[in-house]
Amino acid sequence: MSLSVKHLLGIKELNQQDIQTVFRTADNFKQVLQRPIKKVPTLRDTTIANIFFENSTRTRISFELAEKRLSADVINFSASGSSVSKGETLIDTVNNILAMKVDMVVMRHSASGAPWFLSRHIDASIINAGDGTNEHPTQALLDAYSMREKLGNLKGKRVAIIGDIMHSRVALSNIFCLQKLGAEVMVAGPPTLIPKHIESLGVKPEYDVKKALAWCDVANVLRIQLERQHKPLFSTLREYALYYGINSDMLRSLEKEIVIMHPGPINRGVEINSDVADSGQSIILDQVQNGVAIRMAVIYLLSGKPTELGE
Repeated sequence: MSLSVKHLLGIKELNQQDIQTVFRTADNFKQVLQRPIKKVPTLRDTTIANIFFENSTRTRISFELAEKRLSADVINFSASGSSVSKGETLIDTVNNILAMKVDMVVMRHSASGAPWFLSRHIDASIINAGDGTNEHPTQALLDAYSMREKLGNLKGKRVAIIGDIMHSRVALSNIFCLQKLGAEVMVAGPPTLIPKHIESLGVKPEYDVKKALAWCDVANVLRIQLERQHKPLFSTLREYALYYGINSDMLRSLEKEIVIMHPGPINRGVEINSDVADSGQSIILDQVQNGVAIRMAVIYLLSGKPTELGE
């Protein structure tokens, strides 16, 4: 099993076969994670550097756990408190780390395109853990994998991505991934948070969240990213919650049961209420669990190790 790419820079570079290969490999690693000893020696001689130039908790922990489950040696690097704060360039930082014989780099950066830039200058495999407002490929893979686990084949399924579409790398990667798997995609939220020309990506915009919920099989609800908004795009969080927040009354008004997802972290009471996030329709915790298996699969496939899974 292998991928058609050396790096995981974005979903755009993957074909449908690559995505299915990641899913099948993740199926095997989910079985490993159910064992009393949740570890395999597959990457025992591999060193992976997690280089995060932007704050992260869930993604970083998920990657680190995946790497340790594969028995890799792990180096964690944070831009705060490092030489980056003294003016060191991205290439110098990474080259210094690679001089320590690192085999793979997992990188998050606030600048869109940073992983592509890096991949042209170094030999190690790069995994994009989120770059600016561009892509977050492993999140899209684990989201689609979680939907597949719940609904089966995604071909023809309807997925509504709801919330701050404009500033979300999760939204873009999800659109690419779901379309490659044959799903229909709608984006919903305030007009100020949906990019112009979004229809050029083959998705439908909807400004009435209730209509989006009535249309979809799955609602993937996104966080309002105030830290990326350089000017006010809606009046107050209370107003946003009133018109665009997902609550149990909305779900009860539907003539069907839909699947609720959220990539986290959740702003409870803003984009989604606690009674929805914690309901039986929610697979948010499944997303968290599947994130480790998907990242194990991606790391294993990019490592090029011929070792059989589970050995």
